[in-house]
Amino acid sequence: MTHVSHTGNAHDGQVQVSKDGLPAWLTPVVRAAETVEPLQLSRFLPPTNGAGRQSAVLILFGEGARGPELLLMERASSLRSHAGQPSFPGGALDPEDGDPKADGPLRAALREAEEETGLDPRGVQLIGVLPKLYIPVSGFVVTPVLGWWREPTPVGVVDPAETARVFTVPVADLTDPAHRATTVHPSGHRGPAFLVESALVWGFTAGIIDRLLHYAGWELPWDREKQVPLDWRA
Repeated sequence: MTHVSHTGNAHDGQVQVSKDGLPAWLTPVVRAAETVEPLQLSRFLPPTNGAGRQSAVLILFGEGARGPELLLMERASSLRSHAGQPSFPGGALDPEDGDPKADGPLRAALREAEEETGLDPRGVQLIGVLPKLYIPVSGFVVTPVLGWWREPTPVGVVDPAETARVFTVPVADLTDPAHRATTVHPSGHRGPAFLVESALVWGFTAGIIDRLLHYAGWELPWDREKQVPLDWRA
């Protein structure tokens, strides 16, 4: 179990990864996290010279009325980067999060999720970490941290200046071929997308979800020729 202090602040206590007591359906996700190689997740890997801003996202799996689900949020349309885009909770590491090469990303993922969605980190069990990836457009080196929402708590928008909404998406909707498509960025880059919960999930977040579904063995055949346009904010 993830140990955090009773204040609910993720950076006050010990944070660790544990695979104890997980539901059986999470086993393929944990296995994928343990075996996946960086280039199997993305062609954008952290610069070898150490450049880039260290950050982390929380990929939180819970269990809802329709089975397994993921926690997502929609960034405020007023933000300078990735405005209006659905994403995992997350952000840059703060000094108090600790060593970026040790448990700093774990603390950052929980802290950012608490700040952005009101999530109580005491109900989250961290179950794995994916290889660090890179987002060239923003210069972020991102550590994706996997969690199991062992004790769900209410979540919602904490700061409307940062977050437009907070929502969960059933994995069944993410794997449904009818909800899958390919986006073509003005730069010409093509990537997977998901049309779920009145949102278009694309970019870095959709890429991670796509690869997790694939390597967990949950992916269903879908029409890769089906394209959806990105709006002007892209």
